[in-house]
Amino acid sequence: MALLNKEVSSINLPRSPFFWAGVVSLSLIGWAFASWYRLRQFKGPFSASFSYFFILRTGNSGRQGDAYGEVIEKYGDLARIGPSVLITSNPELIRHMNSARTRYRRADYYRALRMDPFHDSLFSLVDGEAHDKLKAKMSHGYGGKEVPTLEQDIDGQVSALVNLLRTKYARADSFQPADLASLSQYFTIDVLSKIAYGEEFGNLRTDSDIYAYVESSMELIRLLVICAEIPFCRNIFMSKPMLKMFGPDHRDKLGMGKILGISRELVSKRFAPDAPDELDMLGSFKRHGCTQLQCEGEIPFQIVAGSDTTAHAIRGTLLHLMSAPHTYKRLQGEIDAAISEGAVSDPIKASEAKQLPYLQVINLCPTQFKIRKPLTCIFQAVIYEGLRLSLPATLLCWKQAPPEGDTINGRFIPGGTQIAVSVKGIMRNREVFGDDASLFRPERWLNLDPAKKRYMTETTEMNFGHGRWGCSGKPVAFLELNKIFVELLRNFDFQLVNPNRAVDFKLNIQVHMEKGMWVHVIDRKAGKE
Repeated sequence: MALLNKEVSSINLPRSPFFWAGVVSLSLIGWAFASWYRLRQFKGPFSASFSYFFILRTGNSGRQGDAYGEVIEKYGDLARIGPSVLITSNPELIRHMNSARTRYRRADYYRALRMDPFHDSLFSLVDGEAHDKLKAKMSHGYGGKEVPTLEQDIDGQVSALVNLLRTKYARADSFQPADLASLSQYFTIDVLSKIAYGEEFGNLRTDSDIYAYVESSMELIRLLVICAEIPFCRNIFMSKPMLKMFGPDHRDKLGMGKILGISRELVSKRFAPDAPDELDMLGSFKRHGCTQLQCEGEIPFQIVAGSDTTAHAIRGTLLHLMSAPHTYKRLQGEIDAAISEGAVSDPIKASEAKQLPYLQVINLCPTQFKIRKPLTCIFQAVIYEGLRLSLPATLLCWKQAPPEGDTINGRFIPGGTQIAVSVKGIMRNREVFGDDASLFRPERWLNLDPAKKRYMTETTEMNFGHGRWGCSGKPVAFLELNKIFVELLRNFDFQLVNPNRAVDFKLNIQVHMEKGMWVHVIDRKAGKE
C-alpha cells in the first residue's frame, strides 16, 4: 500500500491552465457530438442539437405556440428542438403515441405541471396504469353523468355574465368599455369552481380577480414551464426542499396557494364521517373511490386547466368574429331566426346548440343531452373554426419513446427520445384544412363528405389531447362553448375599441394569458322590452 501511495504521489499532472481548458473543451465537444449524433437525421435549430437553449429561449419568449409552429413550418412535421427532444404536428403520429395500447409513456415533463406541489392530478400522473385507474374513477364526474345540475350550473354563470355586461358595460347613458379578456376568464373560473365545489368563486359577481388567481398564475406558469422542459431546472426547483420553501402553500391569502387552501378545506368537509353525498364532480369522485388526497390534487388543476383554456377559446373566437363581419352577421342572423322559430330556449339548451346537420356524426355532449331540433348550419362551424385558430392551450404534452425505439416514416427514433406536440402546427396543417388554413373561414366545415368532415373534426379535437391521455374535461368545455356564443350574440353587439391593438397584453406559455381586449358593448334588447 505504501508503495502504491508513493507511485500515485509521484504522478505529476500538468498545471497549465491551457491544458485543463483543452480537456474541458474536448469534453464539451465530445458531449455535443454525442448529443447531435443521437438524432442527427432530424432537422431543427442549430443549438437544439446539443443544448436546451432553444427550448429555454422559446419558453421565455411569451409566444411559445407561434415559435414552435414556425419550427414545424421550417423543418417539417417532425423536427428537433433539444438534445433528445423532437416536436411533431403529424396527426397520425400523435394518434399512434396516444393510442390505448401504446408503448409510449408520459415523459417527466408532466411531473412539473402539478398545481399542488406535493399531490398529482390526473394530468400530472406519469405512471400509465395509475393514470388509467384514476381516469376511470373520475370519468363519471367529468362526463356529467352523475352531475344532474351541470347544465343548470353553467347556465347560472352565463346569466351572471350577461347581467354584468348589461348593467355595467352596455348602458346607453355612459361609455364603459369591457375587457373581454378578463371577463371570459372570470366566467370560466366561476363555472369550474361551481361544478367542482358546488359554489362559484364570485368573480363575475364582483367583476374582479377575487383571489388574485389570474395575476399570480402568470408567474407560476413561467416557472412551471421552465421546470417541465429543462431537466436540470426540474431536478432543482421541483425538489421537495425547494417546494416547501418557495412553492404555493394552502395558507396563502391569494393566488394559487389560496386555491389550494379552498380545495383542502372543501375536500376535508366532504370526507368528514357525517358528510352528505353531493351530486357534483367532487361527490362523483368520492363515490367512485377517489381518495381525499387525490381529490385535493385534482380540483386545483381543474380550475387552472379548465379556466385558462376555455377562456381563450371564447375570447379568441369572439375576436375572429369581430374581425369577420360577414360571418358575425350571418351567425347572429341565424341565431335570431332560430329564436323566432322557437328552436332556441332562453338560455339555450346544449341539445339545441348541438343539432347541426353537417356534424350529426359526432356527439360531444354528455349522454343525458338528447337530440332535438336543429339550430343553424353555421354555429358549430364557428365553434370548431374558433377552436382551431384560437388554440385553447399550446401544451407540448411530451411523450417518451419505448426503450426499443420506434420507426416513423422510415426514420428510427431511439428509445427514451421525448416527442412534444405543436398544437399550432396541427391546426394550421394545410393537408387537413386546406391552403388557407391560417384564415378564419367557418364555411370550410360546410358541404364536406363524411370522411373528410370526421377527419377535420377529430384533428381539431386534438386541442384536447387524444386517446388514452385525452382531456377528461372536454364535455364541460363544449357545454360552455355551445352556450356562451348564442347568449352573448342574442343579447349584445360587440365592437373593438382599438382595432389596431385588439389586446393590450399577450403571454403564451403553454396556455394563453391576456389582458385588455377592450370592446364597446351594445345592448340589442334595449328599448324592446
